[in-house]
Amino acid sequence: MAILVTGGAGYIGSHTCIQLLKENYEVVVLDNLSNSSPKALQRIEEITGKTVMFYQADLLDRQAVERVFEENNITGVLHFAGLKAVGESVEKPLYYYHNNITGTLILCETMRSCGVKTLVFSSSATVYGTPERVPISEEAPTGAANPYGRTKLMIEEILRDLHQADSDWRIALLRYFNPIGADESGRIGEDPTGLPNNLMPFITQVAVGKRDKLMVFGDDYDTPDGTGIRDYIHVTDLAEGHLKALEKIAAETGVKTYNLGTGFGYSVLDIVHAFLEATGVQVPYEITDRRPGDIASCYADPSLAEKELGWRAKKTIRDMCCDAWRWQQHNPNGYQ
Repeated sequence: MAILVTGGAGYIGSHTCIQLLKENYEVVVLDNLSNSSPKALQRIEEITGKTVMFYQADLLDRQAVERVFEENNITGVLHFAGLKAVGESVEKPLYYYHNNITGTLILCETMRSCGVKTLVFSSSATVYGTPERVPISEEAPTGAANPYGRTKLMIEEILRDLHQADSDWRIALLRYFNPIGADESGRIGEDPTGLPNNLMPFITQVAVGKRDKLMVFGDDYDTPDGTGIRDYIHVTDLAEGHLKALEKIAAETGVKTYNLGTGFGYSVLDIVHAFLEATGVQVPYEITDRRPGDIASCYADPSLAEKELGWRAKKTIRDMCCDAWRWQQHNPNGYQ
């Protein structure tokens, strides 16, 4: 019996594979490597001493997806695969809708035909759009502010409809906030292609000398220092949340929705200062224009996950900075 991890060579997927293997799950990874590296899978095996079955394939390739299910005894799926850059989604909405939604439809159709109806979906806090208030609970209104977020929201609705039509489905929708950090080994971490879209890899690439300065997108938001506030969660805590969700839905049918965050918000400049305190490295920065689709403040009310999953984030912002820096120091050019 195995768990299929789509996008398992990516940043969050690779850290979740480690947690699965540590808990003695068999792991099968499907990844097209468009924004990830096979070296991540090699290092997962080094860290855990266990093997991963890997298929380099795209979810849009129905025959390839069917072959994965035919050749393995899959009992559940953790679905991470998808395009994820907010700015790019604004520029290329059709590309995002086709890739993220059609890929998920093919995955679910294949699961249904193979009798596999246990799914943990990698959703996002972006489904809340511009929140009416923070912290954000799962009951907050949804209304994504960009095409990337709307693909997540649409997929959530598709999965609810799937369960409505067939109550045997067991689905967890995990709305997570801003994952940063890396495995404490320093062997795997976030390795974006080109200019980073996320804050922490931008900071660490500046710190290691790969880039001259951090670009801070906007300092005129309605926040204490004018920069955007987010809920930063250690990627290992996030990975553990996926295992807790998998355990939860294995015990009961239905659709469960959970926020995975710390419940605390930090501004961009807060993170710059925290990085300096944690590592002793000063990161020069320049204020520039806001990015399309960004919002002022977004952080979680994670109490439902603690109540129903027995999960809560444990690692501190210092842990996140130190682990991200260890990864970048050991791998200045990522997996290259």
